[in-house]
Amino acid sequence: MSEKTVHYPWFKKEDTDAFFALFQNNLANFVIITVTMLGLGFPASIVFGKVIPGAAVAVIFGNLYYAWMANRLAKKENRANVTALSYGISTPVMFIFLFGVLVPANVFTEDPELAWRIALAAAFISGLIEVLASFTGKWIQRNLPRAAMLGALAGVALAFIAGEMLFKTLEMPIVGLFVLAVILVGIVGKISLPFKIPASLFAIVIGTILAFGLGYADVAAIGEGFSNLGFYPLLPSLAVFEGFTYLFGAMIALLAVILPITIYNAVETMNNVEAMSAEGDSYDVRECQAVDGVGTMLGAVFGGMFPTTVYIASVGSKYMGAGRGYSILNAVVFFFAAMFGVIAALSAIIPVAVVAPILVYVGTSMVASAFSTNDKKYYIAVAIAMLPYFANYLMTRFNGNNPEMIANLSSGIVPLGQGAMFTAILLGAITVFIIDQQFHKAAIFSLVAAFLSFVGLMHAPSLQFGAATEYAIGYTLIALFFGAYWLKDVKVAQEEKTKDSAEAA
Repeated sequence: MSEKTVHYPWFKKEDTDAFFALFQNNLANFVIITVTMLGLGFPASIVFGKVIPGAAVAVIFGNLYYAWMANRLAKKENRANVTALSYGISTPVMFIFLFGVLVPANVFTEDPELAWRIALAAAFISGLIEVLASFTGKWIQRNLPRAAMLGALAGVALAFIAGEMLFKTLEMPIVGLFVLAVILVGIVGKISLPFKIPASLFAIVIGTILAFGLGYADVAAIGEGFSNLGFYPLLPSLAVFEGFTYLFGAMIALLAVILPITIYNAVETMNNVEAMSAEGDSYDVRECQAVDGVGTMLGAVFGGMFPTTVYIASVGSKYMGAGRGYSILNAVVFFFAAMFGVIAALSAIIPVAVVAPILVYVGTSMVASAFSTNDKKYYIAVAIAMLPYFANYLMTRFNGNNPEMIANLSSGIVPLGQGAMFTAILLGAITVFIIDQQFHKAAIFSLVAAFLSFVGLMHAPSLQFGAATEYAIGYTLIALFFGAYWLKDVKVAQEEKTKDSAEAA
């Protein structure tokens, strides 16, 4: 008797909440891009006419591809509860490209349009590097402990998503607390809201009305938002290729920024794919890294200059019970929103405190998943892997404006925060191997940490030989320490084998 084929729907009601969570996550990034670039003096014609449409093309491509991947997985495993991977602009990488690529290029050239072209070339190269890196993705996924990868991800979620967004939520106490309550009741408590309206939609609509009604938001923002409406066609250009001349010429130093942040982006994708695998949806990490790279390159060709990634919000969407519909809807909405200036309008009208509680849920669900999908004995490894991002949060939020405050707290905060993704994964992995008494692996990963520290990928502000020598020596020392325990275990095993052979004889 043949197995009955399960119907995998194009859209279901659970996709609505997941759509709003993903859409406002991407929308928040687009808002930051818009405000930052306009503030830096870039003309609206480039920001609204090139950058936003180009970034939207990347988002559209990735969301449709991951919806197709979800359908493929659903057919392969004959189940209807497959959730598509969330996709969009990588927030940490976005900040690096804004202030580590675009700003230096703008200062050097004193020409906003030329600086934008250089940033396009940098994004295209970043995408190409991630495509090439995808060939090693599966091997890395097999050899890195889940507790280490998910612990690192939970650190990002707790500090930069749940924590940061809870701060934003309480900037408008009455509105923020009400919206948070709606999200907890509708999504966590799974209780029906009036007229069975999806929790996220209900929260955004009522929250926005409250914000304007109570005077938290300025009514003038509505007019400002509508003034941004217009027609911005999604068209490719040769600007990305024109930027290569400068990128591989006078701005060659930018490659020292592009390489490590691209490696970070590839690892971020791997971590998020692993998180979904822990929840039951196993996607090929190599394919996902390649898709992210292609999406980044495609966006650059259309004017967008920001690398894309599989989102941490994927697990939150899984918890909501979403399928592929939210991803498809996100692509469709971004197509029209970018083309007609709706993104700029919404970013001016909807207060951040209204959408922030949704991300609080997404972040906390990721932290919960990091623990629930690992054996209890690995909880300490998950917790240790989270800590570097606490330092990274303090460093990125306060060190630029008030470095003395961070230095007075501890001189170890900034080095721990530099290269936090690598530090988190390696410390988490070392802890897992100690728990499992696999001291040879603990020694190997300690040597990897020593090498990354020496070349500047960890505990250092930039790439160079001898960048963090003391840390390299420290990791080498603990590698020798673990190696001694491994040799001891080998010796004991050999003695037991000799003893067993003698008894058998």
